[in-house]
This record gives sequence, C-alpha cells and structure tokens, in this order.
Amino acid sequence: MHGCFWHMHECSKGRVRPAQNDVFWESKRVGNVARDKRHEKELRDLGFEVLVVWACSLSEPNISATIRRFLSTPNRDKH
Repeated sequence: MHGCFWHMHECSKGRVRPAQNDVFWESKRVGNVARDKRHEKELRDLGFEVLVVWACSLSEPNISATIRRFLSTPNRDKH
C-alpha cells in the first residue's frame, strides 16, 4: 500500500506541496517513486505480479473486491 503523499499519487493528497523544506521533501518523494518503480520491476522480473493499492482508494466501495480478484487470479500461488 502506498501513502498518497509519500509516493506522489495523482490525487489531491499526493499533489500537496509542503510549506517548509520543499526541496528536501520533493527530493525524498521523487526518490520514493523511483524506488517503487525499481522494486516493482524487480518483482515482475522474478515472475510476481504487483498490485499497488493507494491509501485514498481504501475508502472506495470496490477496493475489497479488487484485492480479492487480484489474489484469486490463477498462478499467484506459484511462489
């Protein structure tokens, strides 16, 4: 699960710009996004599928069904 602010989601919370130390926080958040992409690629290269769940989506009525569907898709238990 990605926190919207920390991983720069496109929602309103992900677009927030800190009032202080903006350069530091922007660098930190950009680094988080780069690390996310790197880790997702590494997992996919190992044969895993990745589902990113954003914090803002946790209140959506269909999020549970989305996660269940992802987890129940065949070939997820090969690792």
